[in-house]
Amino acid sequence: MTNDTIKTKDAIDNHWVHTMAPRWMRPYLRLARADRPIGTWLLLWPCWWSIGLATDEGTWPSLWMLILFAIGAFFMRGAGCTVNDMADRDFDAKVDRTKLRPIPAGEISLKQAFLFLAFQAFVGLMVLLQFNDFAIALGVSSLVLVVIYPFMKRITYWPQFVLGLTFNWGALLGWAAVRGDLSLSPILLYIGGVFWTLGYDTIYAHQDKEDDMMIGVKSTALKFGDQTRPVLLLFYLLTTTFFAASGYYADMGMVFYGGVTLFAGQLLWQWYRLDIDSPETCLNLFRSNTVAGWLLFLGIIVDQSGVFL
Repeated sequence: MTNDTIKTKDAIDNHWVHTMAPRWMRPYLRLARADRPIGTWLLLWPCWWSIGLATDEGTWPSLWMLILFAIGAFFMRGAGCTVNDMADRDFDAKVDRTKLRPIPAGEISLKQAFLFLAFQAFVGLMVLLQFNDFAIALGVSSLVLVVIYPFMKRITYWPQFVLGLTFNWGALLGWAAVRGDLSLSPILLYIGGVFWTLGYDTIYAHQDKEDDMMIGVKSTALKFGDQTRPVLLLFYLLTTTFFAASGYYADMGMVFYGGVTLFAGQLLWQWYRLDIDSPETCLNLFRSNTVAGWLLFLGIIVDQSGVFL
């Protein structure tokens, strides 16, 4: 099997990474999960939501700041995936969904992965240095979570909680980049985001539960088992509640709450469609959170802009 045909089962078919990127670059792009963009969106949404909430009423969020955070999300998500794959290389080789990742498949050595990690971290640092000192310090502090997350599945059934703490750091960072401080609104957004991650990544983890049990890896999918549906409903209820409270303390208007309602409706649709024994369904529901992110983001920026007033 050649470099241009190797891909994991959950990658997007006919993605540009597999068809258009130079062959030598494809293993690195796959290591960064460029062929699975949902992870970048999930990291980016809390950033963009927070930027929108922090934007002055009657204005649109800074396009330049949105672009910077998009670049940062792409490279830092890739860096996180690289750390994860370096740490999990032995586990990944035993799991059907992950055995073709570049490191266990032998396409990229540990040394090459480390150098690629350094490059991605450098780009992320260059983006971070465009912000104010408070935001820079806040961004650097997130690295602790990035480093420890890959090891959590070895010691706790709640690695999704640590992932939530990591992936939603942008809810704090976006606000800090705009305003140079923190307040209750971004903190509530952060907490809501953690519950959101607990929900969507529990769905995602159900794809691997049989392999995880066999090799001794822990997850909330294994923790909740057949009780996943009621627990998921609780997580998504808490997500919506904290997001609404975040908007309240940011003095948002009715358009925002309309966006929250549509966001909640999308999560409820996920809950209704969930089949924990269907990996394909779990993957599609997990990916659908991009839609949920857009619904909330549009509610935030349209409300702040006052375009309908």
